[in-house]
Amino acid sequence: MVSMDKKLRIAVLFGGRSGEHEVSLASAKSVLDVLDPARYQIFQVGITHVGAWWTGAEARQRLEQGSTDGLLPCTILPDASRPGLYGIKDNELELLSELDVVFPVLHGTYGEDGTLQGLLGMADVAYVGAGVTGSSVGMDKGVFKDVMRANGIPVVESIILLRSEIEADMNAALDRAEKVAGYPLFVKPANLGSSVGITKCNQRSDLAEGLLEAAAFDRRVLVERGVDAREIEVSVLGNDRPQASLPGEILPSREFYSYESKYVDGTSGLLIPAPMPAELTETVRRMAVAAYQAIDCAGMARVDFFLEKGTDKLYLNEVNTIPGFTSISMYPKLWLASGYTYPGLIDRLIALGLERQAEKDQLLRVYGGAG
Repeated sequence: MVSMDKKLRIAVLFGGRSGEHEVSLASAKSVLDVLDPARYQIFQVGITHVGAWWTGAEARQRLEQGSTDGLLPCTILPDASRPGLYGIKDNELELLSELDVVFPVLHGTYGEDGTLQGLLGMADVAYVGAGVTGSSVGMDKGVFKDVMRANGIPVVESIILLRSEIEADMNAALDRAEKVAGYPLFVKPANLGSSVGITKCNQRSDLAEGLLEAAAFDRRVLVERGVDAREIEVSVLGNDRPQASLPGEILPSREFYSYESKYVDGTSGLLIPAPMPAELTETVRRMAVAAYQAIDCAGMARVDFFLEKGTDKLYLNEVNTIPGFTSISMYPKLWLASGYTYPGLIDRLIALGLERQAEKDQLLRVYGGAG
């Protein structure tokens, strides 16, 4: 157990190799701005587009500028006997500091998909957020929807197409996709978030373009029925006994809640709480927790729903295990409306990461294994 009498040594990771690199930098700024230097010794770790790790007091600003000037190459080793953050000088490793906890603020592939979580697990360091299972299942939209169906949680009709299928025979891929439902259809990379690579398709030519667009980002492509729906989101917080926030509603400024409306122009409206009957509000919150637990999530997640207009049928869309933390992001805004301050939320997330690691350490002491 980490003593709270001393500063916690925390590495905040951001940037990364995914198409959501810039979103990560914006989220990291918000997190770094509220970490209390009286409580935390903070190490900024920026990961470039090509996957190089750099550390320094101004790492986030440097990556935002496209520079690594004044930064030190660094790494965390997958070696539990050599814990901590290491600098790399003259091709030699030098321990910069042991770490109490890592806060990944990495969206998308190589950050939110279980790969980083596997590294941190092997390094035997506490970290904020879901483990390998929750991260990887939450990331892959096709696998995630299969898990939801297996748990009786309603999701929109969909199929997965492989990039190789699309490249080998576009017409056959289009025929398969059109069997999902009538137009409109949505096409998405299975393993990206933040609305990157998503296309709304109203006819076959749109669908062909959408498949190529999504396949440029991922070898697995999701095609699903378009739903005329309200977009409802719930923030979930906790480990074994998670809590759900009040629901919020997105009012997209564009045809759907695109990358631009989320992160570029910030013009989409947010209604918090979402105007819904009390019974439906509780159903949404209950379903959010059920989805969270079904994929063995931990720490945090934002759970997104479609509420179909005309039928009021509720569909679970996705679970984001490292949701956006920018100034306009729904996850912290929902908790603000539910009683948490932004700094209090960050402190709670760090405590949850430490709690989960303490449980693993206890299992190692008792059984010589991890859970």
